[in-house]
Amino acid sequence: MDLFPLWNSLRIALISSIIVFFSGIFCAYYIARLPKLIKGALDVILTLPMVLPPTVVGYFLLMLFAPATPIGSWVYENWALKLVMNWQSSVAAAAVVAFPLMYRTARGAFESFDVTLRYSAQTLGLSNTYIFWRILMPYCKQGIIAGLVLAFARGLGEYGATSMVSGYTPGKTATISTTVYQLWCLNDNHGAFVWVMINLAISAVVLLAVNLFEKRDKETRAKAASVGVRG
Repeated sequence: MDLFPLWNSLRIALISSIIVFFSGIFCAYYIARLPKLIKGALDVILTLPMVLPPTVVGYFLLMLFAPATPIGSWVYENWALKLVMNWQSSVAAAAVVAFPLMYRTARGAFESFDVTLRYSAQTLGLSNTYIFWRILMPYCKQGIIAGLVLAFARGLGEYGATSMVSGYTPGKTATISTTVYQLWCLNDNHGAFVWVMINLAISAVVLLAVNLFEKRDKETRAKAASVGVRG
């Protein structure tokens, strides 16, 4: 059994999750502080990949980065690199479709942050960088982790956009989702079922790990609160 689709899917999901984590948090943090009108307009633009069919997202990416387009041809002429039909383009497609999940979840977490904590920290002379990483991020930790898990799961199971920009080449661009479809087309239902179960197992393990983490975090906070009350 060729395990390349498993390795490739995990690689794509992991790298796209890292990209989405930082870009989603960055956009959510700054957009949450903008006026409502500007925030609403940017929300529509950044959330579009979540409501559009994945194949439509893949089509737009092809129109931007295919070798016949200005961007794609310029990159190929100068660096001899193709921006589509490789596993790296799958990372870009997965990041685009997963970004709204991280962005919306993180923005909601940031908007629920008690701003009086920020003001108190500023009066103590703490820098904005310190406030962000040591106060804001721990406060919004659960929401951010939830967004990251959703982004990872989306990247792991993505089919429509990745199949458009990367196709299906065994040993090069094959993922779990594209492999399931190809095996089904070949009437290999047993092989397709095996890959479906592998995908389900990975998703279940990730969700269980997150649930255990959240449970432990709640227990830690409850103990800290009880100690504070006794004190």
